[in-house]
Amino acid sequence: MTTTPETLAASSADLHPFDQAVAFERALSLEGRGLTERVGVTSAAYANMVGPFGGITAAQLLSGVLKAEERRGVPVSITVNFLAPIEDGEFRLVVTRTRENKSSQHWMVELRQGAEQQLRANATVITAVRRDVWKSTEIVMPTAPAPQEVPRVTRNVPLRWVERYDFRFVEGTVPFTGDPADSPSSRSLAWVRDEPPRPVDYASLLALSDSFFPRIFFRRAQRVPIGTVTMTTNFHCREEDLAAVGTGHVLALAQGQVFFGGFFEQTAQMWSEGGQCLATSHQLVYYRE
Repeated sequence: MTTTPETLAASSADLHPFDQAVAFERALSLEGRGLTERVGVTSAAYANMVGPFGGITAAQLLSGVLKAEERRGVPVSITVNFLAPIEDGEFRLVVTRTRENKSSQHWMVELRQGAEQQLRANATVITAVRRDVWKSTEIVMPTAPAPQEVPRVTRNVPLRWVERYDFRFVEGTVPFTGDPADSPSSRSLAWVRDEPPRPVDYASLLALSDSFFPRIFFRRAQRVPIGTVTMTTNFHCREEDLAAVGTGHVLALAQGQVFFGGFFEQTAQMWSEGGQCLATSHQLVYYRE
């Protein structure tokens, strides 16, 4: 079976750009063994400086698990490793259930590409059946005006993936003044949602958790070569919590932690307008000066 951008586009022409990006054809399924292969294509709508936006690649990897017939429960955590540049065109996902417990499942997903099916990215995913037990949130939602009260960013950024999001910065808009003294902190706070609006789900929430500009851009006040090496997002919500968000904005807080020896770590929190922490995330990013 051969899948091309044209065949997938034809079958998903009426879908939101995000749903087009995570549309796959199943190539192989070994029922009972927890192994599935799916074929997809990269999305021009989410193009980055080099290859696709990392958030959409992460969403594609997670979607491979979400579409698995043997999946139980909902995602609670995913770690994505970006191993090599992803080229425009067809790719193959290999989804394997590696372990199953009473209430959780562990999955491995590989993204392979090219004539030799080289490994370009992989992910470990945990899904679980959420239980009604004691709960508490120690972190506090940042104070921010309602998204309708914050102007949308209209600055022209020459990256296709940026067009797929509605950004409304409360603090910390990206400063490209070229003067590091202008940027003592990498903290930013913004309302963000898909553009055009789309009901949030686990895959799109994962992509949103990578929609923060690299923290070194804030500190150095200029663009420097970067590349995410690994990112982990933990989900703290059920499907009904995401349904309550609908097509609304989520409040996204991001902060750099340590910039050292060519790598830096940044953390993120995603909050609903109603005050629920939907997800937390951190990632390690390579940089060069």
